[in-house]
Amino acid sequence: MDIGTMGMVPFVTAAIALAFVGIHLTIGRFRKLDRKPRSAWLSIGGGIAVAYVFLHIMPQLALHQRQFEAGLDTGFWGVELFVFGLALLGLVLFYAIEVWARHHAGRTARDRAAEVPREVVWTHTGAFALYNLLIGYLLVHGEQEGGWALGTYAVALGVHFVTTDHAMRREGLDFYDSVSRWVLSASVVTGWLLGQIAMLPELMVGCLFAFLGGGIVLNVLKEELPEERESRVLPFMAGALAYSALLLAESIALHGG
Repeated sequence: MDIGTMGMVPFVTAAIALAFVGIHLTIGRFRKLDRKPRSAWLSIGGGIAVAYVFLHIMPQLALHQRQFEAGLDTGFWGVELFVFGLALLGLVLFYAIEVWARHHAGRTARDRAAEVPREVVWTHTGAFALYNLLIGYLLVHGEQEGGWALGTYAVALGVHFVTTDHAMRREGLDFYDSVSRWVLSASVVTGWLLGQIAMLPELMVGCLFAFLGGGIVLNVLKEELPEERESRVLPFMAGALAYSALLLAESIALHGG
């Protein structure tokens, strides 16, 4: 990356962070996403996010194997177990939050026929605030270098935000519009600001990326798999394949094949 490009990076990442904020604040205007069967655009976005995890995040972690080995003072197999264990931790943590929230919401509805209780939507909001904080920070100090990589990161996480925000708003409409979208927006910006003033060790950044990858996979699958969502298999596959082709083109452009 040349000096001119490096000088532009803070402005580019700031623009991406603001685009993420725009998604959080305007998701309620995407009326076509509310229909059944599930909007093809949501399934396409899910395919894109999953492709990003398996074809960008995980390979990038593998490329930095030596740094992980040195930082962890372990061999190849120890590194693999640690890195993929972190991805599994991200998946399991968000799964546990989701199961608790659904169980609590179902019990509350049986007890007093109420809407999703505030403690549940607060838990979701808090979990995704940390998620967004991490995404904002990794926008600045992640594994992506150069315009191509920043662009693929922005697209993958942008469409992922559309999916997750739509789900949160569906479960707690008034609370999302009055509280959650502002908390999520502030979290992304805060993560970006932290990235401007602090730089974690490369090993820690890799760990955060692995954890994020597991969280993305769980949050995509929990939206795509439930039967009541009437998910769209072909759009999901199309999103994954099209984005995989884009990542392949990025790899060819950067490394010459």
